[in-house]
Formats: sequence, C-alpha cells, structure tokens
Amino acid sequence: MHFHTAISDQIEAWSPQLGPWLFYLVVWGLVFAGTGLFIGAFVPFITGDSLVFAAGLVAAGAGSGVNIWVMATGVGVAAWLGDQVGYTLGRHFGRPYLDKRKGEWLQNAIAKSEKFYRAWGWWAVVVARFIPWARVFVPPIAGISKMNYYKFFSANLVGALVWGVGLTVTGYYAASNEAVKNVSFAIAAFFISASVIAGLRAWLKNRKTS
Repeated sequence: MHFHTAISDQIEAWSPQLGPWLFYLVVWGLVFAGTGLFIGAFVPFITGDSLVFAAGLVAAGAGSGVNIWVMATGVGVAAWLGDQVGYTLGRHFGRPYLDKRKGEWLQNAIAKSEKFYRAWGWWAVVVARFIPWARVFVPPIAGISKMNYYKFFSANLVGALVWGVGLTVTGYYAASNEAVKNVSFAIAAFFISASVIAGLRAWLKNRKTS
C-alpha cells in the first residue's frame, strides 16, 4: 500500500510540469501502452492502478485544469484500445510473438495468464484488468485462442469501464474524502470478487452442460 501511495504521489507531481492537456495525453498514452505495447509487463504500476487513481486525484485538485470526466472517459477508451491491440496481435502473430519475450518472470506470467484464461474465459478478460500480469497477457492469449471477437469486445468494454472509468472517478472523490482513499483498493477487490464469483458460476454451468 505504501508503494502504491509513493507511485501515486510521483504521478501527481507530473501535472504542474506538464499542464492539463499534456497530462491527459501522457496518462492515456501510458494506459494504452500498458497492454497495447506490453509496457505493463515491465512497469505495471506506472501503467496501471496507481496511474489512473492518481489521475483522479489530480483532477480533484484546485487549479489543475484537469476535467475528471474528460480524464475518466479517455482512460476508459485507452484501456479498451490497448486490449484490442493486444488481442489483435495475439490473433495474428500468436505464440511466436510471446515466445520472443524472454525472461523467467515473463514466461511465468504468460503461463499463469493462460491458466487464468482457460479457467474463466469471458470473465478472465474482465477480471484481468485488476491484475497487473493478467491485464498484459490475457488479451493476446484470448487472441491466440481465437476467442470470438464480439465476446472479447464486450468483455473488454466492461473491464475498461469498470477499471478505467471507475478507478479514476474513485481517485477523484478520494481527494476530498479520506475514507474513500483508504478503501479504494477494497472497492477494486469487491469488483474482482463479484466477477470471479459470476465467472465461477458460468464455468460450473458450462461444465455441467458439456
């Protein structure tokens, strides 16, 4: 928790130096690059939860010039586009692309993501948004597995909205309410738990049917 707070503080310090419009572009670009360009495999916190939460905190600051709804909408779109690119890379370039990414940590993360995807399917794409290693590798693995495009599209949209818009807006309200800041990660955990439970029910139902 202290590590996330330190990262958030550093991100907040960017705003006065960049100005509102460049700050928008930097945040959106990092969110997109986190999954679309696999940058999140190397710097998961700078491209993930801490980034979007801190962006909400900045929007709440007096004189920042950052509009919360412009920021939150842009984060949601950037998150959605990043995963769409990851899915497309996985579908068209597949395993050879991921196998070129050497390193024990990366290969372990890929293996975990494959297992996660096999277990949860549609819900894996939604839940992956809240898990640093999964948000990077689940989209290309869904593409490699040739998940139905429209199913991926809908799952990606839900995940991007809940994570991107939801966590950014949570950061905004946390700035004026310390209690919100203290329980923000518990809110994220709630969404994960709800998604996992729903995914488990769907998996058990599909297993019985098959």
